[in-house]
Amino acid sequence: MPALAYIPSPASNGFSLGPLYFHAYGICYVFAVAAAIYIARRRWRARGGDPDLVYGVAWWGFPAGLVGGRIYFDLTTPSQMPHQWYGPFAIWDGGMGIWGGVALGAAVGVWYLRRRLSAVDVNRFINALTPGLLVGQAIGRIGNYFNQELFGKPSTLPWALKISPAHRPPGYAAYATFQPTFLYEMIWNLLLAATLVWFDNRRRIRPPAVFPLYVAGYSAFRIFEETLRIDYSQYILGMRLNFWVALIGTAGGLVWFALIQFRPSGGSAEPPDPATLAYSQSEPV
Repeated sequence: MPALAYIPSPASNGFSLGPLYFHAYGICYVFAVAAAIYIARRRWRARGGDPDLVYGVAWWGFPAGLVGGRIYFDLTTPSQMPHQWYGPFAIWDGGMGIWGGVALGAAVGVWYLRRRLSAVDVNRFINALTPGLLVGQAIGRIGNYFNQELFGKPSTLPWALKISPAHRPPGYAAYATFQPTFLYEMIWNLLLAATLVWFDNRRRIRPPAVFPLYVAGYSAFRIFEETLRIDYSQYILGMRLNFWVALIGTAGGLVWFALIQFRPSGGSAEPPDPATLAYSQSEPV
């Protein structure tokens, strides 16, 4: 049955300005980084830190995240790269593996921080930064909408996404509307970001335990999302590769959180985090 209502897809994934063509995917990434920086600056300032430090972390961590995300995509779905010489680098056409991006971006960001902060303050900074990553990811998913990608099974729900024939996977040419999994992930990321901020402000979360909660929470949603998606993927034991990666991420994040949150202090307790008082006196983020 045709959908009685649906979300239309954009006619183009960008616009021209003179000889230049601006891809919506790239523009969304610019706004995503700006939002993550803004949130991290406010949260780190509320904890008594220098907010300008966030710029340095972004300067090093964001390009590393792009490289890591593209490497993950190229390694796990090599057949989906454009067949031109620049195929492995064509991030403007989509194709970013979030786990690769987070892993390499976080590693480079921590390397940068350890050259400027004590180990305790590095952990506190990670707690401050993490919710902004989710907001940035949510904004970045708008780029998937313009690229007509990251959608799920055929659907006639009122919020189903109409996909043009050129973007429908093999075997689905007869279907016009699909589950908008990119939209589901956007909503989940924003809700998870708000939840992490609430936990960090109202509960005593030992740094950097907010980050493994992010890993576990995001990965848990991806377990569900991978059961809906129909785009190309490698399969292991009848399930998409990223289903298993998400399962490992969920379990690993929860174990990591427990090891941080419930480890004995050993008589070397961290100094009090000024976030509780400072944050209660500032605008909520």
